[in-house]
This record gives sequence, C-alpha cells and structure tokens, in this order.
Amino acid sequence: MNIVVLDGYTLNPGDLSWEGVEQLGDVTVYDRTSANQIVERAADAEILFTNKTPLRADTLEQLPKLQFVGVLATGYNIVDTDVAKKSGVVVSNVPGYGTPSVVQLTFALLLELTHHVQRHSDSVRNGKWARSVDFCFWDYPLVELAEKTIGIIGFGSIGEKVGDVATAFGMNIIGSKRHRTDQSHRRNFRWAEVPELLEQSDVVSIHCPLTPDTQGLINKENLQRMKPSAFLINTSRGPIVVDQDLADALNNDVIAGAGIDVLSVEPPAADNPLFTAKNCLITPHIAWATKEARERLMAMTVDNLKAYLSGKPINVVNA
Repeated sequence: MNIVVLDGYTLNPGDLSWEGVEQLGDVTVYDRTSANQIVERAADAEILFTNKTPLRADTLEQLPKLQFVGVLATGYNIVDTDVAKKSGVVVSNVPGYGTPSVVQLTFALLLELTHHVQRHSDSVRNGKWARSVDFCFWDYPLVELAEKTIGIIGFGSIGEKVGDVATAFGMNIIGSKRHRTDQSHRRNFRWAEVPELLEQSDVVSIHCPLTPDTQGLINKENLQRMKPSAFLINTSRGPIVVDQDLADALNNDVIAGAGIDVLSVEPPAADNPLFTAKNCLITPHIAWATKEARERLMAMTVDNLKAYLSGKPINVVNA
C-alpha cells in the first residue's frame, strides 16, 4: 500500500513515531502540504492521511487510486465526505482521543479567569508583594466556583467529563444537546435550551461540533443574554463564536471574561479583534495536543488503518 501523510507535523513534531503506520505500507510523511501541492503528492496514494489539509471535491476527483482517507483528528469537515463516498473512498476519523486533555484545558482557562494565577505570579515576580505593607494583596477579583452554575453547550462525551469536574468543584450544571441522554445520576444537573442556558449560567463552556446550526451561535444577540459576571470558554471550534461580537462584548462589559483555544480562522489574522479585547485569554488550539493525547491519536490512527485493511473499517464517517 502506498501511504501518504499530508500534514504530519502537528501530530508528530518529532516526539512520536510513525512506525505503526510504516508497518502497513510504503509511507511518505510531509510536515505540511499547501493546496496546490496536494494532487502531486497524493497522486499515487491509496491511503491518505490528513489533519487540516482540505480534501475538497475537485481534489478528490483527481486522485483515482485513493481508497481510504484517515483524518488525524475528530472533526472531519476538511474532507468532502459525500464525494469520497461516491468515489468509493472510505473516510475514518479518530474520536475521543483528546477528551481528558480538552477537559483539562477547559478548567485551566476557567481557573485563570477566576484566580488570575499568572497575573498574580507576574506581580509578585515584579516586586509588588515585596513592597506590600500587608501580608497579601490581589489585583484582580477572585471568584469561587462552588455553587456557581456552568452551562455546557454540547453535553456529549467531552461535555459530560467537564460536568464531572464541575461537580467536583461544587458547581451546578445546565446542559444542552440535540439528543438528550439520561442524566438522572446527576443531582446537580438539568437540561435547557441554549437561550435559557446562557441566561442562567455563570460559566458557559462550548463542547458542540461545528455544524450549520452552531456556526455563529455565540453572536451579539446571544452574548447579551449572558450575565455581566459570566465567563465564556471555547475549546471546541472557533467559528461557533463570532470573534468581533465577543470582542465587543468583553470591551463593553457585557460579560466578564473569556478563555478561548480556537478562533474562526487559524492561524488568525494579526488584527483579530480578540487580541486586544479585555480579559480575554487565548491559547493557540492546544487543548488536543498533550503528548498523551497525541499518542492515543497515533495509536487509534493505526487501528483505523488496520481495520480498513482487514475489510472491517471502523470510525467511518461516510458510510
């Protein structure tokens, strides 16, 4: 089998191994591939792996040898799955590999917003504590999470784990999801539609997929539903939030703060309005990227390919 990896650097910048994939065929790994390089590099590929390099209809139609596309991620909107299916190309993704890491960053952002750990540490290192006449000081409001309400948009596998951690902090939970599941084991939980969730929550955390229904969901109108003291966390998909509307909401004190790991365009333009917004923490799409999560991603990628080669494909998204 001729196997090509179009953009392997983000998964494996050098601290992992492609050995599992290499045992299954002749492998060529490219760190990155631009749009005009895809067809040339993938022309002879029977197996193609991509993370964020798009495989649109016009590209897929120029790859007649292609049999299988492995998406090195959970989201697979970068592949035209309908065209792939019509061409007999199986497309598989890797679900669930990053759940613990995404949950961890969700609370890392929230805890920074509520205790401003880095800012206070910087103040100490700049000498402010040493100059203080009191035994302690704080430059920013300190907020306790116990008894606060977290609204989780997308109460699926990741959202439920966020709920578990929120429960450990003593928080109440409001969840929203298209298809509601039994949560009777949670005494601190209730379901609500998004408008009510936004109105009632002290923290809103986004964990839903990007779909036509969720694109632009967090816009000016919905931000105005939130409490002035509320925080917004987004470790899901950037286009769910309208960047300019969130920046305006932060700068005009419509909400108290935001912690976001994703933006509507990545990498972002240098003049993205959120870069200068008040009390806005931005991390560069790293929730998924712990070494442990990437090791799981690599292992599940190999499993996907083995399953396909055995005639029993798994995690197929265009069946």
